[in-house]
Amino acid sequence: MISPQEIKAQALKWWKPFLQSHLRGEVFFPRNIDRIGKIRSSSVRENINELQTKLDELYKNEKEKLGFGYIVNKEDVRFRRTGSHSLPQSITFESLEDYVAFIGKKKEWYSFVESNNLIQTQLPQLKEWVINNPLVVIENKHKWINLIQVCKYFLLNPRPNLYIRQLPIDLHTKFIEHNEVVIRSLLDFLIPDSIQNIYERSFSKRYSLKYDQPTVRIRILDEQLKLGTLTDLSLPLSDFEQLNFNCEHVVLTENKMTFLALPNLKSTMAVWSGGGFMISYLRNVQWLHEKKITYWGDLDSHGFVMLHQMRTYFPQTESAMMDMETFELFKGEGLVPGEKTNATNLNTLTEKEIEVFNFLKSNNFRLEQEKIRQDYADRLFRKLYH
Repeated sequence: MISPQEIKAQALKWWKPFLQSHLRGEVFFPRNIDRIGKIRSSSVRENINELQTKLDELYKNEKEKLGFGYIVNKEDVRFRRTGSHSLPQSITFESLEDYVAFIGKKKEWYSFVESNNLIQTQLPQLKEWVINNPLVVIENKHKWINLIQVCKYFLLNPRPNLYIRQLPIDLHTKFIEHNEVVIRSLLDFLIPDSIQNIYERSFSKRYSLKYDQPTVRIRILDEQLKLGTLTDLSLPLSDFEQLNFNCEHVVLTENKMTFLALPNLKSTMAVWSGGGFMISYLRNVQWLHEKKITYWGDLDSHGFVMLHQMRTYFPQTESAMMDMETFELFKGEGLVPGEKTNATNLNTLTEKEIEVFNFLKSNNFRLEQEKIRQDYADRLFRKLYH
């Protein structure tokens, strides 16, 4: 025999479908629960006291007693040994008022109606979004005036090219930041053709907003190519992508100090790939395809993973001092544990590089760039870029 608690659990499963049917103008009530547990003759005969307790609990919480909620539909059932009994056969909620009161969601219901009226008045194009997301409407009940402001702005300005703080919306900056999830859902629905990249997770990048870009630090290693008096500078990634610097060679180093200590080299720029600057940021730097690129990373498995990644963008990339000869020369300076990696299919590496990678990975060795003497590095680079 079903209990009031089980009736409520079942009724709560109707909450979202009920809201959606209301929005579509469909009739939802009266609504029945037909599977309430069949009462057998043995229960009447052997467990009459337990059965009566359950029935009392069921009747005590029905609409007739509380003024709202469910109705117990009874029928006379005749058993051979105990005779005729009036027993529950189904449960009915007659109206939405009975339903929302019984499940304890009157406030949520009134809030939903109010929010939906506001949305349909201000942005009727969100009707299908509301139908698909009625619970989100309730969750954001106190925010819809502001959410609508944001939506209206982006409808008129789908690609703002401003920082969030610069958007001319009468809201504090943190509102958008604190409500990114719901705003993203709304904008994806309203301006799907203006999404910069459907796979982009960053809110600012997804909706063509400016954002705090990573900076690229470069050193100009040829005095003939310096920018005025500048040879060491940092610039936003987007500026670096447009730089197209007039040099033949580009050197990337994993370590900041080795980057700073690189010698003067003819027609060469150095780029630091560490300190939070990820190699993946370089993938869209088209002018690098025209340069001779040298990557110098730590002698460990992670260094070769980064070399492989660099070659997936720029196949012409060569490695420097990432060989067994360098390892044997400087391993006495001190090895440290390497950074473990599960990478196996590094198909851009040469056979010799694969051998070194497997050796370092299996032994968990790491020879840091700083352990390689400066005079050795200077001689190698000058030989490469003579």
